[in-house]
Amino acid sequence: MNTLAIEKREATAETVSVTQDTLTVHLADGRTLSVPLAWYPRLLHGSSKERSRWRLIGKGEGIHWPDLDEDISVESLLFGYPSGESQESFKRWLANRKTHTRSSSRRPNEIRIRAARLRRRRPGAG
Repeated sequence: MNTLAIEKREATAETVSVTQDTLTVHLADGRTLSVPLAWYPRLLHGSSKERSRWRLIGKGEGIHWPDLDEDISVESLLFGYPSGESQESFKRWLANRKTHTRSSSRRPNEIRIRAARLRRRRPGAG
């Protein structure tokens, strides 16, 4: 009796590119996967600089974007699964991101104000 043995081969990512509307992952076996960026709202709301900063995790089984706190497995891409993040979680992330962005944009001004205050306090400072 002949037995058919199917060897499961793990798909692993090698390179990633993100455009304004598409996430493309090139796999080690030569395949290329492209999915709509809308499937991953954190990537969609990220800047091109944030989207370009990614690293492979789990020997290429997944991709991590540290600036966006986003992880996507190659398996989920192969099965066509969009982000499983809840709307509530995404809304919290987006609100926190907006708050952080506003406070970050004020930091240089706050530094200048503090420096001016320190100059006024020092004797002989003009």
